Amino acid sequence: MLTSTFVFLHGIGPATERRFWQQGLLDWQSFLAQPWVDGLSPDRKAWYDGDLALAQSQLDAGRIHWFASRLQSREHWRFYDACRSRTIYLDIETTGASPHEGEVTVVGLHRNGRTRSLVRGESLTTDRLQAELDPCELLVTFFGTGFDVPYLRAAFPGLRLPPAHLDLCFAARRLGLRGGLKRIEQEIGVGREPAIRGLDGWDAVRLWSQWRRGNHAALELLLAYNAADTENLVPLTAFVHEHMVACLGPAAVRPVPSPASVVRACAP
Repeated sequence: MLTSTFVFLHGIGPATERRFWQQGLLDWQSFLAQPWVDGLSPDRKAWYDGDLALAQSQLDAGRIHWFASRLQSREHWRFYDACRSRTIYLDIETTGASPHEGEVTVVGLHRNGRTRSLVRGESLTTDRLQAELDPCELLVTFFGTGFDVPYLRAAFPGLRLPPAHLDLCFAARRLGLRGGLKRIEQEIGVGREPAIRGLDGWDAVRLWSQWRRGNHAALELLLAYNAADTENLVPLTAFVHEHMVACLGPAAVRPVPSPASVVRACAP
C-alpha cells in the first residue's frame, strides 16, 4: 500500500490521490512511466517524479522515518506491508488510569512471533525496553496514543519509539468497529483462553497488588492476560489492514474510462 500512496507529496490530498488511482496510476512506477497526468502541469509532473524517485530510494533503504514525518498518523496503517518484519506490538499494564496516578507494571512486546514480558522491579528497565524497540520501524497499539505512549514517556524519559505508530483503536473506528479491544476481538472472531477471558485493566491492577503481597499465581495470570492483549493485536492488525486496503485503497476506486474506451462503448 505504501507504494500506492501519494498523499505525502506536497499539495496532494486524498481527493487527488483517488483521482490518480482512477486514471490508472495505481503506484509510483505507473505514475513515473506516464509522460503526462491530467490536471498536472509538465513542471508539476516533473517535480512529483523527482519526489517519487526519492521516495523509492528511501523505501529501498528502509528509511521509514522519512515517510512517517510526511504522513498523517491516521495514515500509518499504510506502513504495515513494508514493515511486517520490523513491527512491534505493545501493550502495558499499570496501577492507575494516568501517568500521574500510577506506574507501569508490565510491558508486553511481540515481534516476529515471539512475546516478551518486562516486569517492573525485574526485567523492566529503560535499556531493556529500548533494546526491544530499536530494531523496529512500526509500533502497533490499541489506544496507545492516549494511554500506553504517554505512560511510557512519563515513566522512561528519553525513550525512543519507532517512527511510525498504528493505533488500532482509531483505525478500527474508520471501519465502523467500536468499543474496546475485547469487544472488537469478539466481533472479528479472535478468542482468549478461559482463564483470562473476562479480565480487564482493573483486574490487572488487582493482580499486581496480589503479586506484591506474595501471590506468585497472580503474576502468572497477569502475564498471561498481558500476553493476550499484546498477541491479539497481530490478527487485529491483519484484519484492519486488509479492510482498510479494500475500503480506502486503489481497489476501492472505480477507474475513469479513457476516451478511446468511451468511443468503443458508444459505437453501434
